[in-house]
Amino acid sequence: MNGQRKALFLGLGAVLLWSTIASAFKLSLRHFSPTELLLYSSVFAIILLGGILAYQGKLYQAFQCSRQEYLLSIVLGILNPFLYYLVLLKAYDLLPAQQAQPINYTWAITLSLLAVPLLKQKIGWPQWLALLISYFGVVLISTEGHPFSLHFTSPLGVALALCSTVIWALYWIFSTRDSRDPVSGLFLNTLCSLPFIFAYYLLTTPFHMPPLSGLLGAAYIGFIEMGICFVLWLMAMKLTNNTARLSNLIFLSPFLSLLFIHFLIGEHILVSTFGGLLLIILGLCCQQIKSH
Repeated sequence: MNGQRKALFLGLGAVLLWSTIASAFKLSLRHFSPTELLLYSSVFAIILLGGILAYQGKLYQAFQCSRQEYLLSIVLGILNPFLYYLVLLKAYDLLPAQQAQPINYTWAITLSLLAVPLLKQKIGWPQWLALLISYFGVVLISTEGHPFSLHFTSPLGVALALCSTVIWALYWIFSTRDSRDPVSGLFLNTLCSLPFIFAYYLLTTPFHMPPLSGLLGAAYIGFIEMGICFVLWLMAMKLTNNTARLSNLIFLSPFLSLLFIHFLIGEHILVSTFGGLLLIILGLCCQQIKSH
């Protein structure tokens, strides 16, 4: 298998696994509160990432950081996984998965907007067009096909799902300052987030013995969403000689996710959800238009 074909295979594997995560969130939230699910998933993610680094002989190197890099890991860890997943899981707790998942997919639009004040980038008409199209898709999904009624299934859930895109975009913007090995950085970021997650858990959630079914869901999210998908995608990006073509595989994920949501969760997928998702994808495509 040549490098390009292997990159495509790894990329498809990552996309397929990513597509199951919305269903995993909803199934796991039947057994855990968002805070509990975040805590246990983070522990499993640390175990997996630490194991990968140990296998590669890089675990010791992950702790050979400067003071600035440790401070950066604390900041990034607070953003992701602590705040990001805390907000996102609460959104999934309040919304049907078919609404939370496409709304969260608009993070790329949020990233382009935040890049203006934070990275001093200019925004052109394609970005404004992308914003209008994508967020009309969000309204269409959130109102179940009645965008002009502005009657949302859960206004708080929609607000949290949109807020999660801001946190995720901020995480990626600040990550541009991180020159460490990506797996080492993610491991240390997650490890630094654990005290904040645990403190929040102690302050807000009464302890009870976690059910096995809930732990299995947390393990799946920690291993797959927070670990394996990231590693597979990173390996694919290193092997490919056509980054743009590989990146286009991401557009498959939300549509595959709807299939999993229907068959695993049992949600009836509304026409408005599919239409709104198409608008979001169209908006993301508009971002690629070159403007003068």
